[in-house]
Amino acid sequence: MPRAQFAHVNTWVFDLDHTLYPPATRLFDQIEVRMTRWVMQALDVDRATADHLRHAYWKQYGTTLAGLMREHDVDPGPYLTDVHDIDFSVLTPAPDLADRIASLPGRRIIYTNGTAPYAEKVIKARKLDGLFDAIYGVEHADFFPKPEQRAFETVFARDKLDPENAAMFEDDPRNLAVPHKLGMQTIHVAPTAHPAPHIQYHTDDLTEFLGTVV
Repeated sequence: MPRAQFAHVNTWVFDLDHTLYPPATRLFDQIEVRMTRWVMQALDVDRATADHLRHAYWKQYGTTLAGLMREHDVDPGPYLTDVHDIDFSVLTPAPDLADRIASLPGRRIIYTNGTAPYAEKVIKARKLDGLFDAIYGVEHADFFPKPEQRAFETVFARDKLDPENAAMFEDDPRNLAVPHKLGMQTIHVAPTAHPAPHIQYHTDDLTEFLGTVV
């Protein structure tokens, strides 16, 4: 059991999408559809090209938005407003997860490559609102996305957290490399494990895992 390895942790950092809700809800599918449509309209390309660019930019830059900003000088504001205008009714309350998060000692924060207003809607639908001390979106990292080191450093400096006394929960293995480098405990939350030197723990059930650390 990992409880002893988390005894020093006083800041718990959670990603949002596919971390605080399960991928099976397919909430992010709605965002991907809107991303593709936005790219089609902004760049005047067909659906196949837009879908290719959406994925290629995510793979190369960490987010589709980062690629659009760097390759096409896109204004992030309208894009972020549009792609997050989705239906949250597919999300269900998570009372057991809420209890586990509430039991964590110290500060609890969310750090997402989405926006803070979007994160607030997600946690409200999951009945996790009121449990977090701070919510940081990509706007708080000057629109630099995870997995870039400067994105983490910007957000962590804003929060004044000490990485060596913190833990990071993430669904994307890439986004755990910098936290591990900075001294954080790293937990990959996903249906399938991706063993890597920078991933210390894997779980396919966040609620159950949190029960093993406090």
